[in-house]
Amino acid sequence: MIQFPSFWTRHLSQESLPKNQFDLTSELKALFLQYFGGNPIIAFAPGRINLIGEHTDYQEGFVFPAAVQFGIWTGVQKNKLPFCRLYSMDFGEEFTFDWRSFSPKKGHWSTYVMGFLAQLKQAGYPFEGFDIVIGGNIPLGAGLSSSAALSVSIGTALSQLFGLNLSPLSISKYAQNSEHQFAGVNCGIMDPYASAFGKKDRALLLDCRSNQHQEIPIDLGEYSLLLVNSNVKHALADSAYNQRRAACEESVQLLQAHFPDIQTLRDLKNENLDEVEKLLPSSLFIKAKHVITECERVQSAAQHLSSGDLKAFGKLMNESHRSLSKGYEVSCPELDFLAEKAWEFPGVLGARMMGGGFGGCTINLIKRSQIKNFQERIGNEYLASFNRQATFISVEISSGAHIILGLD
Repeated sequence: MIQFPSFWTRHLSQESLPKNQFDLTSELKALFLQYFGGNPIIAFAPGRINLIGEHTDYQEGFVFPAAVQFGIWTGVQKNKLPFCRLYSMDFGEEFTFDWRSFSPKKGHWSTYVMGFLAQLKQAGYPFEGFDIVIGGNIPLGAGLSSSAALSVSIGTALSQLFGLNLSPLSISKYAQNSEHQFAGVNCGIMDPYASAFGKKDRALLLDCRSNQHQEIPIDLGEYSLLLVNSNVKHALADSAYNQRRAACEESVQLLQAHFPDIQTLRDLKNENLDEVEKLLPSSLFIKAKHVITECERVQSAAQHLSSGDLKAFGKLMNESHRSLSKGYEVSCPELDFLAEKAWEFPGVLGARMMGGGFGGCTINLIKRSQIKNFQERIGNEYLASFNRQATFISVEISSGAHIILGLD
């Protein structure tokens, strides 16, 4: 087994977030040459934000993600050995497994390599032993879908290495299935899809039923997207997610007696809400109402951004947060505080929680000239109220997964 020295941790701490993206290509290439020899294929896959559209994906609804500048780099080469040799720059750790017979280790970073390889094996693709080095610069705990970026980066690299010509959709689905089967995460398609299909200065209006998207040009002018990480994650997040999902499914079953053609809540419109309210108990109605209205907010948001109406888009962001907080009940005091304080701040057009909820980030549409003042005021007020530091992360809408270095 190849021996590695101890290595530094690549993940970014709250105190060392980069002002700009740093590129790991040269560093990864040098490290790969030092320990494995040769020049690897290097692939990159980004993390993602979601502009609007939370808790709609598992009702086959609409979401509006975009790739960002942070991501995961993967270097690979064939090694003509009966095993695969892995090294993580983030964890300073090696791992080796027999590619002919392996079992992914739940909770370990190597699971994402073995999980994706298992998908290729099940699909009948040929492969052999390889060496791989992985590193990234996605800020920890920011909800930028580092695991999806990792899977998509691995898939993009292996597709190139073995000449598989996998489509972005295939890579997205294999990445999703890998998380389901081997990481124990019942995630939707949005995260790997955005990482695989992302385009610079474009957001993806994604239909989670058809797995098709429309590219929407994004021109923010004098405004910018800023994440504010609450740096909390409340313990009830996982159980609450399962409860919300079950509530949606129960609502659909009850509503099908009156709306026999619906498959999920995405098939209902705002104009149906009065009837829906009469048919569902109040505890289910407020959850169903969020999904129905959020799907329409997503489509309205795409229209407003296409026409450059940032103020209208910002209002939809605010409406989305209120619905997630008061109706779907997946926010928390910290996220509500950050969103509501942002609404009061000059230069902020919109703010809302982003992601599953109960912690994580808010996403803010803010005038660039006001960012410094915003960070100082919100940071101080958040610290005073919760005795916890907030982290601010500027994001740029960037390109999706691609090969940086191919075979010479």
